[in-house]
Amino acid sequence: MPSLLSQVRAQPTAIATLTRALSIGRVHHAYLFDGPDGVGKELAAFGLAQALVCEQRGEQATSNASACGECSACKRARLREGDARPLHPDIVVLERGLYEPAQIGRRTPETQDLSIDQVRTLVLARAAYRPHEGRAKVFIVRRAEELSVAAANAMLKTLEEPGRGTHFILLCSRPDTLLPTIRSRTLRVRFAALPDALVTELLVARGVEADAAQTMASLAGGSMASALALADPDENAKRGQFVDLALRAMDTPDLGAGLELAEEAKKNKDSLDVALYALAVRLAEQARASASDADRRADIAAARYTMALTAAQELDANASAQLAVESMIVRMRSL
Repeated sequence: MPSLLSQVRAQPTAIATLTRALSIGRVHHAYLFDGPDGVGKELAAFGLAQALVCEQRGEQATSNASACGECSACKRARLREGDARPLHPDIVVLERGLYEPAQIGRRTPETQDLSIDQVRTLVLARAAYRPHEGRAKVFIVRRAEELSVAAANAMLKTLEEPGRGTHFILLCSRPDTLLPTIRSRTLRVRFAALPDALVTELLVARGVEADAAQTMASLAGGSMASALALADPDENAKRGQFVDLALRAMDTPDLGAGLELAEEAKKNKDSLDVALYALAVRLAEQARASASDADRRADIAAARYTMALTAAQELDANASAQLAVESMIVRMRSL
């Protein structure tokens, strides 16, 4: 079975950085994998972890950078379908809401951020000990931007001076929201958006019809996670409803519908960026359909298309979902 790192697609620079570090035995103690969601950051993180715990790496003549993919450690480093954590005891995953409150010493679920309780239980309580199986110990933090300030501060000293054989990999799509002290203690590895052709290929491999896959890829912004959301029938229905409500809110006599849409956007922030891209596509279609008309409809639709993209960019920069949509509707109504 191939190693996990070898399965990461369209990220040559990031993978070259990691394999070079593995081949010369200079793997950094703390990495920040920075890039959009759904572009291979997590697969690369588990791939690096697999290589670090592999029982055969270094004993093979082929390459000191490659996990063998076949030993017990390599197999247990892989995520099984439906699981959020691997079976290997030296690969520890941190993620908001991943653990039951009692498992991390809490009374209530982690609804807002990744708590200091999780860091204390999973990191601080284990950091001083050697790896369970002797090769390496790897902490993978999903959505590191969700670390609470207290959790981030609690992790700082361990992040800066971990024990021998201990490594951290922080996954983040908005690195500028991390504490500067966290960023300064990690080595940044950037992951790019995927080419539309690759997203289309991956969707087709999952059974999506080719023409639909191309459309979804054009909306996904290089993110396979967004593309899969686009392929979900329930998400498609919600997105269509958002687009219809937004079009209606642009031209109603008052701002009530726009404010209602902005309030709903706050509740569905995780899928809002894709919904905004879908709105932009609909507005682009309106602009093309009206291009030969003598009135200003094409110009208005084109301007609104730009405003929808601007709102999506503001959201990517961590703007409030409610304010981004409310501001967008106000600007669109002024045309």
